[in-house]
Amino acid sequence: MADFDWKNLINPEFYINLEVGGVHVGLWVVLFIIFAETGLFAGFFLPGDSLLFLAGIYATGYYQDGVYIPGLVDQMFHADSAFLNVMALSTFVAIAGILGNIVGYWFGSKSGSYLYNKQDSFWFKKKYLIQSKDFFEKHGGRAIIFSRFLPIFRTFAPIVAGIVAMDKKKFMFYNIISSFLWSYTLIFAGNYLYKFLKESYQIDLKDHIELIIIGLVGITIIPVIYKFGKKTVTPSEE
Repeated sequence: MADFDWKNLINPEFYINLEVGGVHVGLWVVLFIIFAETGLFAGFFLPGDSLLFLAGIYATGYYQDGVYIPGLVDQMFHADSAFLNVMALSTFVAIAGILGNIVGYWFGSKSGSYLYNKQDSFWFKKKYLIQSKDFFEKHGGRAIIFSRFLPIFRTFAPIVAGIVAMDKKKFMFYNIISSFLWSYTLIFAGNYLYKFLKESYQIDLKDHIELIIIGLVGITIIPVIYKFGKKTVTPSEE
C-alpha cells in the first residue's frame, strides 16, 4: 500500500475520487466536508470552493473505451439526464451546507463566551472569530450570503450569528438562500464550463486540476487577505 500523501488533504480531487474497499464514496465525503466547514468549524483548511467546482466536473458519469465511469450522483442513484444529475448534486450540497450552518448557529448561541476565551489551536483561531464578527456587524444578514463564498468567514459566520442572537427565522432565510446560491453557482459552473471547453476547444479541465485549484484559491482568498491586511495596517497620523 502506498504511503499516504498529506498534500491530499487540500486536494479536492482526492476526496471526489476516494474509494473504500473498492466502493466509491466521493459523494458522501463531499457532503461531509461541506457540512464540516461550518458544522465542525474546519473550514479554514478544507477546499470548499474548489471542491464544489470539481464536483461539478465529476457530477455525471461518462463512457471511456466502452466502459461506463460513474459520476458522483451515481453513488446515490442513476439519472439518465445530465442536468438532473447536476441539479441533484447541487441540492444535496446545499442541504449539507444548511445543516452545517444550523449546527454552527446552535453552537454559537450556546457557547459564545467560551469561544472568546478559548486558547488558539490547530483547529481554532480566535482572530478568525473576531474578524468574522466585524464582518457580520458590518453587513448584517447579508454576511451569511457573502461568507459562503469566502473561506474562513463561512466557517465562523453562523457561529457569530448565534453569538449575537440573530433572529432564527431571518438566519434560516439567509442560510437557505446562501447555501443554494453557493452550491448551484459553483457546481453548475464546473459542469458546464468543463463541457463547453471540451466540446468547443478540446480542452479537458481534468488535465489542469492543479491550475483550477490554484485559481479558485486565489480568487476566494484575496478578499480574505485584503480584509485581514486592513486590520493590521496602522492608520497614518493626520
